Amino acid sequence: MALSLLLLFGPSFLGPDKQELPYSKFLSAVNADRVTEVTLASDGKVDGTLKNGDAFTSAVPTGVGDPRLLPVLRQHVPTVKAVPATNGLLTTLLGLLPTLLFLAFFVYIGMMARRQMAGLGGALGGLSGPRTEVVERPSTRFSDVAGYEGVKQEVSEVVDFLRHPQRYAAAGAIGPRGILLAGPPGTGKTLLARAVAGEAEVPFFAVTGSQFVEVFVGVGAKRVRDLFADARRRAPAIVFIDEIDAIGQKRGPGGITNDEREQTLNQLLAELDGFDPKTGVVVMAATNRPETLDRALLRPGRFDREVAVPLPNRHERALILVVHTRNKELGDDVDLDVVARGTPGFSGADLANLVNEAAIHAVRDGRTVIDAADFDRARDRIILGHPGSPNALLPDEKYRVAVHEAGHALVAAYSDEADPVSKVTILPAGTALGVTQQLPLDDRHLYNEGYLRDTLAVRLGGRAAELVYFDEGSSGAANDLSTATDLATRMVREFGLSPEIGPVGYPASGPGHLGTTLGAGRPYAEDTQRVIDREVSRLLREAERRATDMLSEHRGSIDRLVERLLESETVDGQDVYAITGRPMPGQEERVDAAPMQAAASRLTVDPGH
Repeated sequence: MALSLLLLFGPSFLGPDKQELPYSKFLSAVNADRVTEVTLASDGKVDGTLKNGDAFTSAVPTGVGDPRLLPVLRQHVPTVKAVPATNGLLTTLLGLLPTLLFLAFFVYIGMMARRQMAGLGGALGGLSGPRTEVVERPSTRFSDVAGYEGVKQEVSEVVDFLRHPQRYAAAGAIGPRGILLAGPPGTGKTLLARAVAGEAEVPFFAVTGSQFVEVFVGVGAKRVRDLFADARRRAPAIVFIDEIDAIGQKRGPGGITNDEREQTLNQLLAELDGFDPKTGVVVMAATNRPETLDRALLRPGRFDREVAVPLPNRHERALILVVHTRNKELGDDVDLDVVARGTPGFSGADLANLVNEAAIHAVRDGRTVIDAADFDRARDRIILGHPGSPNALLPDEKYRVAVHEAGHALVAAYSDEADPVSKVTILPAGTALGVTQQLPLDDRHLYNEGYLRDTLAVRLGGRAAELVYFDEGSSGAANDLSTATDLATRMVREFGLSPEIGPVGYPASGPGHLGTTLGAGRPYAEDTQRVIDREVSRLLREAERRATDMLSEHRGSIDRLVERLLESETVDGQDVYAITGRPMPGQEERVDAAPMQAAASRLTVDPGH
């Protein structure tokens, strides 16, 4: 195309055409005074311009040394020039320059087009398969997964099916095609899937859901086809898709779209349907949000089972701590069961981080042995943040924080069903100016009304102590009020603990009657909201009145605890109960091996604003 344009337009870039004049006609034009300018070259070439503006060229047979030419030119031509012969070549090149630039432009455009096509082809070729981690025979075993005996039992059938598929075929049974591992982050879902492949001694294909989604429509579906084709060729095998919600989220109602994620999900559904039970390929997937997955993905025949992988209970946390401290030297005062009791709501990843933080604290002190104090500081560092300076508070602020924290601790100590007090401190940590830490004796599954009312009173105990001491509150109770209001709202809306609302549960957000939503995200009417607000206010006022009466009755205990806090800044829970004269709960500790509800340690944090 560029050559055709050059042939078509190239001559026009040389400027106006020059007519060729024979030497005789050139002399005649000079003698007739029709030439205004002449340029003579040493090679005998003559260029000039006629009076009418036409350009011409001619050739002098004898060159500029011809005695007949120069006198005639001096007499009849106003302007006579002489240039070297090489300048003619330069002039020619300058004349050809626009054509050369035009040609170079089209060549550049062609090269860029070919490069883009090659890049697109390379990208599509490179995206043909995800970055799959393939382990032929994983070395991980169930013994490497601490705790979770119930979960191991539930997935052990996959191991048996991959090892002995003929036993299932003889009974006419079909092994599970897909298993969904659902649970909070850090609970070891990937480790468990790898252990299943290790126990079965089969190849393990690991990929994340986000690796299937690309900007090019259709690439994700091709990746799914390639992955499952490779797994079938190497069957028996396990295909593990981590964070499957990246491609398996619920699809919108109606309409046909060309969305890349939806095409990828459709291809995944087709691959799951196309499994031959005799091939011995099992798909395992993990997600933190099973409620967001498409229902078509979870139906029987695709993901046959959903296995819950909850946060570990106290006994399982102790076993996990044994695994993570296997190559570390522990002090004689370290009791991993006590550490496990002090870490409710911690996942396996959280416990690994706890052990690492404790080791870092030991190294900072110039030790290689990790003691119990290192674990305590590591836990406070993870939950509360980095400890601040002891001099961060003004003297009057320090006194007020001591009163506030003493109120929390004493209300908890005098309440029959509240979690025991573990530690009270007025040392700033993170955004907290002071902390009253409560640790449950066991992992709770149910919370009765008495426990919840005691918890409300404890959370408002700091504000109640300020009202008793100073007859006014402060901004230090902002976090307490927020958490207490949230708990009271759930008691009214979700737990059915309000006589005004009755045995009705309203989730935080959800569909109203017949799929409609009433109000701004509320599944109930405005009048019901007024009743809920009134009941929440009643519960909070009753809790504050109860805490205030309790602290007014035991004013002497507050004085002694405040004095101890100002003196040592941190008071152990046993000392708190010694001040009250009540026995500390849990002197005979028990280990609960039942699965625990996802609940963090009960902390009363005062952000100071």
